[in-house]
Amino acid sequence: MMLSIVRRRVSRGGSSSSILGHWFRVNRHAESASRICSTSEGEILHHIRGFERVRNFCHPILLGCSTNLRLIREGTAQLQPEGTMQIQHRQFSSDNGDLVDAVVPYMGESISDGTLAKFLKNPGDSVAVDEPIAQIETDKVTIDVSSPETGVIQKFVVKEGDTVEPGNKIAVISKSGEGVIHVAPSEKTSEKTDSQPPPPAEKSVEDKQKPKVGSVPVVEKPKATSVTPPKRSATEPQLPPKDRERRVPMTRLRKRVATRLKDSQNTFALLTTFNEVDMTNLMKLRSDYKDTFVEKHGVKLGLMSGFVKAAVSGLQNQPIINAVIDGDDIIYRDYVDISIAVGTSKGLVVPVIRNADKMNFAEIEKEINTLAKKASDGTISIDEMAGGSFTISNGGVYGSLLSTPIINPPQSAILGMHSIVSRPMVVGGNIVPRPMMYIALTYDHRLIDGREAVFFLRRIKDVVEDPRRLLLDI
Repeated sequence: MMLSIVRRRVSRGGSSSSILGHWFRVNRHAESASRICSTSEGEILHHIRGFERVRNFCHPILLGCSTNLRLIREGTAQLQPEGTMQIQHRQFSSDNGDLVDAVVPYMGESISDGTLAKFLKNPGDSVAVDEPIAQIETDKVTIDVSSPETGVIQKFVVKEGDTVEPGNKIAVISKSGEGVIHVAPSEKTSEKTDSQPPPPAEKSVEDKQKPKVGSVPVVEKPKATSVTPPKRSATEPQLPPKDRERRVPMTRLRKRVATRLKDSQNTFALLTTFNEVDMTNLMKLRSDYKDTFVEKHGVKLGLMSGFVKAAVSGLQNQPIINAVIDGDDIIYRDYVDISIAVGTSKGLVVPVIRNADKMNFAEIEKEINTLAKKASDGTISIDEMAGGSFTISNGGVYGSLLSTPIINPPQSAILGMHSIVSRPMVVGGNIVPRPMMYIALTYDHRLIDGREAVFFLRRIKDVVEDPRRLLLDI
């Protein structure tokens, strides 16, 4: 209706500015003022949007309506924050889908969060699909965060050392490698604050460098002479200075290992029994067939496969070693899953050889090599470490002569291997040098008696010293 009135009066020769001014003054007191004052903010914006065509119509011809169009300009100004909010909501996306988010993957059923250990890439680096860009350290394994698309890393939204959960965003990747990232005003302010050093700090440094004229020669000398070293008693220990110490946070894997080992000591009635093994026959078997073994199976013949087969034979002869206490019950396992303790730079991991009782020497060696490589690279999964009914720890690779290993919960026993040392032994009434190894079995005395533990360790000794027993099952 307003547009028709304006057209009719302008065609009759009336002033456009006076026409609109008169119309707004009349209707402001009669209708508009009361409606605006009695409505909510959302309704005001609705009425102002209704005048959008009036604003577009009047702007080209009514350049003198600065006073009469004040309400329209105020309504337009109130619409600006809505556009700004839309830009903020599109902070990590674009109209053409150019920006994608790299998020934390699913880390396992028993893992709810992890620590972002380090970034493998920097902002501005090109990445391919599924290329790792960061590593997340959990209580059990280290997980890679891969790029979902090929592109360029725009920025990281978390820092190293932050705790992240599955689904959290850690990086923004541009598929085209072009474009400007829309940053919220709060982020811009924080970036400017971080990039610019605070001026007061600079001034304080300059003030320290520039001595004051009246106070330097008089004040500094008394301060230097007034400081006296504290008196120490004759029995007080001389502690090293703090500047020669370093404090670093424990990794999540190290904290998890420490907790489990302490729980093992507090829960189990630990007892260790020892024996020694003559390694002559097993080492001769390895030396005689190592080349043929590699040609046929593509893997070297080691000593671990012999001890795994011996442990399987011992567990089958003494099933209680393979059992576990669960409340008031004893669970007997009719399978043999052997855990192999592997030391890495980040901590101790224990991958599992599934169904070791159904494997031959070649299959065991291949599985051990695969799991050890994954453990060293940090790519081993949680499923590959879950479970296990018995553990073998080989401290001999580090030169350990004798030790008492700690049980890996919820298992009931662990076998410890040690270094091979040539020692004088009595064989057939003669003293001859023999390659000998000490072996140790730590077991839960609540479940396993000394008799079963000694019989189990004796079976290990018999099979390793004469591998032919495995063929004859004796």
